[in-house]
Amino acid sequence: MSKIGRRPIDFQGVQVDIKNNEISYKGKKDAGVYILPDILEVEVEGNMLRLAPSRSVVLSVRERRDMNRVWGLSHALLKNKIFGAKQGFEIVLQINGLGYKAVVTSPQKLIFSLGKSHKIDFELPAGIAAEVDGKTGQRLVLKSSDNVILGQAAGKIRALRPPEPYKGTGIKLASETLFRKPGKTKS
Repeated sequence: MSKIGRRPIDFQGVQVDIKNNEISYKGKKDAGVYILPDILEVEVEGNMLRLAPSRSVVLSVRERRDMNRVWGLSHALLKNKIFGAKQGFEIVLQINGLGYKAVVTSPQKLIFSLGKSHKIDFELPAGIAAEVDGKTGQRLVLKSSDNVILGQAAGKIRALRPPEPYKGTGIKLASETLFRKPGKTKS
């Protein structure tokens, strides 16, 4: 039995329709369809969804072990889709360094000044909204209903200027802890 797959999924605030293995969801932030694998089935209990192994499929011991992995993965993916449709996801990036900043020029375009000889233009993928602190330009908030493309975009932005361990300058996640290295000392 999958420990994660057994947990119920709360879909309060999201409209859910189930047809065979297609789960349609619609919330205030997003709408879509999640297709469940054939070896799983879904049950509705009030405002909760429960995923369970299909009773009609007979599996060997090895296939049952694989089914537990698929069960937990499907639970996590479906839960993220429903949460994204209800509330959405948010990642906060912190830009550290003298003169380092970001500016939003259009809804899908950012311009970074990161201590290089040129400014860096960055196109955001569709479905991601960006907000920059207007005062300093060093706090960037990315919002989306899809956590996968949100994480990829945040990773690409962080890769423009990763934080360096001596001064701590660069782009880092706000929740990330940097381990600073001591510089050279005089003997």
